[in-house]
Amino acid sequence: MPLFDAFRKVSQSPTNPQKPTTKPVFDVADLYRGPVQDATPATGAIPLDEKLRQAYFWIVNSAIISPHYDIEYNDGPFQSYTIGDFKTRINLPSGQSYSSYVLLPLLTFATRRKCLFIGGPGRGKTASALLMGVLAGYPVREVKRAMQHGQPQMTISDLLGNPLPADLVNAQTMDDIRISWRKWLGMRVKIVDEYNRIPTRTQSALLTLMADNYAEILDHIYECPESAWYLTANDEAGGGTYQVIEALRDRIDVVVQALAFNMRFLSDLQVRIEGGVKPEELVPTQIIFTEAEIDQMSAQILTVELPVPIRRRIEFFASQFEFLEPAADQLEYKTKDTVRLSGIDLKQVTAQETGKDKIKDLGAQTRNGLSVRALFTLLSYAKALAYFRGNAVVALDDVRQILPFVLHDKLAPETDSAFFDAPENAFARTDRVGWLRRLFDLACGEYDRLNLDKEDPVGRLESEFAAGLEGLGETDVRNRLVKIERELSELTKAKKIYGHIYDDALKLKYLHQRYTNYLRWLRIK
Repeated sequence: MPLFDAFRKVSQSPTNPQKPTTKPVFDVADLYRGPVQDATPATGAIPLDEKLRQAYFWIVNSAIISPHYDIEYNDGPFQSYTIGDFKTRINLPSGQSYSSYVLLPLLTFATRRKCLFIGGPGRGKTASALLMGVLAGYPVREVKRAMQHGQPQMTISDLLGNPLPADLVNAQTMDDIRISWRKWLGMRVKIVDEYNRIPTRTQSALLTLMADNYAEILDHIYECPESAWYLTANDEAGGGTYQVIEALRDRIDVVVQALAFNMRFLSDLQVRIEGGVKPEELVPTQIIFTEAEIDQMSAQILTVELPVPIRRRIEFFASQFEFLEPAADQLEYKTKDTVRLSGIDLKQVTAQETGKDKIKDLGAQTRNGLSVRALFTLLSYAKALAYFRGNAVVALDDVRQILPFVLHDKLAPETDSAFFDAPENAFARTDRVGWLRRLFDLACGEYDRLNLDKEDPVGRLESEFAAGLEGLGETDVRNRLVKIERELSELTKAKKIYGHIYDDALKLKYLHQRYTNYLRWLRIK
């Protein structure tokens, strides 16, 4: 029993000590922002972000043996060492840092999104997903029974449910048929083990469930609650029985790798074996979340502020990848997606680009650009990470740390690019997380070189337009049109077009059209 008590120990609050913030001044507008209990924990209860951190530390200290602190933060100077032929760096973070293998599933739990575990058999992927179900308040046995195990014979009925046999015989219409829905559809945590072993037809039903949050059998609909999803795969390169359909892969929000076991922790395994310890059966009640708490936590995450300077760096980074100048004649269609839809090999088109610095051009490193869904997910997880750290504002480091896991399957590397040929970048062919983080660092370096925090004329024109058109006269509109045309003339001086210049040109064309339409309306009026 003392051994079990040790595994049930929860970290003492506060888990992330910070300097106290100034108490906000009362504003009468606060009375109209919803009940006080939406933002304030009940008497004696801890804030939900602190409860989430307590859950994290219980998992890393007592449940999952994960000594890999790969999400690094620094509060100041830190020690770094270099070893080996490849000059491997060992950083000793000076700030509270985290294991992605535990943190990413928890952030998925808090935001009710979709996480894919990848890694070889026996790495603890399923066990980690199981813990998330227990945190949601479900008994271990119920979570295990609700887990969907991918296998080649899995049918849509296996996944969703069956019509009642008696109704099939006696029914006069489809409405007369009752469906026996699978119980897992109503759970707040859904687990699909080895999802790449599910037949393609059943994958389509799973796609509808994940994308639109409902199940359908014989014109009967089952509306599912908002849920956190956990899927597992032994690898992501087609190692399953069936190829995963592209639309289903695209619905996955983050990918987290189950890293190799560190043999220096074999004694911890020995203790568990000899003591009969099963962490999923010892989850402390203090870190189990109710449905109301999960809903409230998700709402609180959305209130975390994303500062404009941080958003601008995300915009600049994301703008690098879609543009492809020789893809089309008209400006709007000069994208990699145009080439993809044509069926022509991308390399055949990119070969037409001449004179560009293939290393400086970050877009040359990828085969595609970013979708709206990927950007939406990036913003959501950046807010969730800041919330988890106890902050009300997203920091640049939050974006840098979370971005590789969100874009892991969203940006496809073009490994024939000159960037990957450089000896110092050879790691990027196999290390997707390291490559994406390097890519973001390079984009931020170029952003700083261009001094876009202070010199962003397109941003000023955008802010001017965002203030609204009401009250503007014809002279004011003409003056703004002249400023837009002048800025476009400046863009034409660039010898080579890169992704961020392409986005600026499209933005200016958009603003010009909006003002042109408004000017026409003024004349008619």
